Amino acid sequence: MKRFRIADHIIDIEADESVDILHLLPGFKPFEWDGNGDAILTVYVSTTWEWKVRGKEIGQFDVGGTNHGVYLSDDGGYQFEVSDINGHLCSRMQSNKDFSKCTVRLYEGTWNQQNFGLNNCMMMSYAFATAVSDTILMHSSVIRCDGKAYMMTAPSGTGKSTHTRLWYDNIPGCDLMNDDNPVIRMVDGIPVAFGSPWSGKTPCYRNVQAPIGGIVRIRQKPENSIRKLKPIEAFAMLLPACSSMKWDERVYNGVCDSVTHFVSTCNTWELGCLPNAEAAHLCHDTIAIR
Repeated sequence: MKRFRIADHIIDIEADESVDILHLLPGFKPFEWDGNGDAILTVYVSTTWEWKVRGKEIGQFDVGGTNHGVYLSDDGGYQFEVSDINGHLCSRMQSNKDFSKCTVRLYEGTWNQQNFGLNNCMMMSYAFATAVSDTILMHSSVIRCDGKAYMMTAPSGTGKSTHTRLWYDNIPGCDLMNDDNPVIRMVDGIPVAFGSPWSGKTPCYRNVQAPIGGIVRIRQKPENSIRKLKPIEAFAMLLPACSSMKWDERVYNGVCDSVTHFVSTCNTWELGCLPNAEAAHLCHDTIAIR
């Protein structure tokens, strides 16, 4: 069994002898944990487990433009089918109602296909298991500057990674914490950003954390501008960026509660920008010097 600690949540992964977890999930290496404590999530990984008949299809879960089928089991748990962009079936996952126990079946394929299948199952199971613990996975790029985390969120391809790179290149004292799916959670009433094993195309798997200094919505515009969002605007902006399932009341209510807490404690901004150093300086000078 391998034990990991992500944003202070412990997860256990058990696997068949034929499955090398750290070979398939190298991004998990910095999060290995040898301490005690109860796991919020236990995942069993197999290449031989016999898949049961799936239940009623209730939706599709979008991960980076790839849709994964979601099915409701008779016992109230869920089943997921994970296929890559070419339609190759990479994995299936079955969970109990609260996602504390999950089983993943990996199918034959290349390393990339098995990595994709297992990594996506781990990301979904973690997000849904922790949803009621003031914890969310947010689709964003997060940069740390002078000890605080600044989160840049936007639809894929809009420029959030470009903007954090501009901070890194032009503002002293910056380091990238995660480039796609950091974890954010409330810790003693303070919103904190954590690195995670899920960082998109950028291999930034860092076991680091920092209090959140601000959250920024990136929009491409012909000139640089920034404005502070009202709470209702901030809520509407943040909710779609969080991993959630609208058809599961427990998960969805947990995510909505967490977003409400973040909106009430974090300054949130909208940055209209060009991909230039001036945009990075405008953003930093507005939200970080406060």
